Amino acid sequence: MENQETTIKNDPYASLRIPEFNYYLVIRFAMVFALAMQFTIIEWKVNALTHDPFALGLIGLAEVIPAVLVAPFAGHIVDKREKRGLLIACVIAYILMGLGLFLLTWDQAVAGISTQWVLNMIYFLVFLGGVARAFLSPANFSMLALIVPRNLYANGSTWSSSAWQIGGMAGPALGGLFIYLFGIHWSMLIVVGVFLAPLYSLIKIKPKPIHYKAQGERFFDGLTKGMRFVWKTKVVLNAMALDMFAVLFGGAVSMLPIFATDVLHVGSLEFGFLRAAVAVGSLTTMFILAYRPLVNQPGLKLLAAVFGFGLCIIVFGLSTSFVLSFLALLVSGVLDGISVIIRQTILQLKTPDDMRGRVAAVSSMFVGSSNELGAFESGLAARLMGLVPSVVFGGCVTLGVVITTYIISPAMRKLDLKP
Repeated sequence: MENQETTIKNDPYASLRIPEFNYYLVIRFAMVFALAMQFTIIEWKVNALTHDPFALGLIGLAEVIPAVLVAPFAGHIVDKREKRGLLIACVIAYILMGLGLFLLTWDQAVAGISTQWVLNMIYFLVFLGGVARAFLSPANFSMLALIVPRNLYANGSTWSSSAWQIGGMAGPALGGLFIYLFGIHWSMLIVVGVFLAPLYSLIKIKPKPIHYKAQGERFFDGLTKGMRFVWKTKVVLNAMALDMFAVLFGGAVSMLPIFATDVLHVGSLEFGFLRAAVAVGSLTTMFILAYRPLVNQPGLKLLAAVFGFGLCIIVFGLSTSFVLSFLALLVSGVLDGISVIIRQTILQLKTPDDMRGRVAAVSSMFVGSSNELGAFESGLAARLMGLVPSVVFGGCVTLGVVITTYIISPAMRKLDLKP
């Protein structure tokens, strides 16, 4: 029996032999593919309407506000409810949001309507998408542990993150290509069609049991339990904080439309490739890690990866060459892939089953939302400091965060990911 378990743990395809896990991967891929493509199209449209980095930053702010405010309630609800049904509701919400964006990006449909009104409605729909994401992230995280056995959490997290990165790679690249081929509004309609794939996959997965145990628990206690768990579990707290600050201040990707047009002087097609470069690098790393898991000194490797990520952001900010900018983003993705795998494995192994929704909600607040908050920070910093100085400054702050974490966190330096 022990030899059989060892063989399973060493099998890089172990999770893929579980039929429902393959449907789960389709959900992971299709959702991030559609959302990444949708955000790429929105960014290009808003930049075309305003040519203002702050307006691009407001896209991130519009999503991060509900994602942060609703997340504690969403995590509590996710732990108490059946996960598949919640995910179906989230997908339907995104379909309706996509249809609204399709109309708003159709020139004939908004003829005679002011540009500011169109912008406000785009921000409003992105805001509603943030509400849906507050439920999507913890429900998705919880679903993985209900499909994959505990001894395969690291393997399942690797393939799950790989599917996420493939979607993150293909979404922006095809978003830029579709804008070039079909225009903005028809590209948005394609996004709506992509959302049908996760909806079908969810129907093929059976409803899952609810592990919530604290019957009669006071609402406020249940609401804050995830935060208290993260605060007490230092390695989880440190991993979240490290990733949050790195993404918050190293979020150069949100400024890519302006870098593409004003610094690198390229069009929508090249913009799509730049937008996908990070995901291409991350995907490469994740395929390698499926065969060679991070076992020895994962904490130090995490710190080194985030430090290298900060250096790549600095190089990107200073570059005026499309090739160098693409390579800087590509390498940053390679290093980001290491960070994602280690952080996801930490969360899966350290989180109790009955608290997965709430802990994932905390992660969504402080890590997932840092992408959008970082987009706002980048837009504000670009307006105050200038585009290039703001990106270089963000990369330097990321380096400082890594050095500080190394000094104050012995738990991170001694991290062990053995289940």
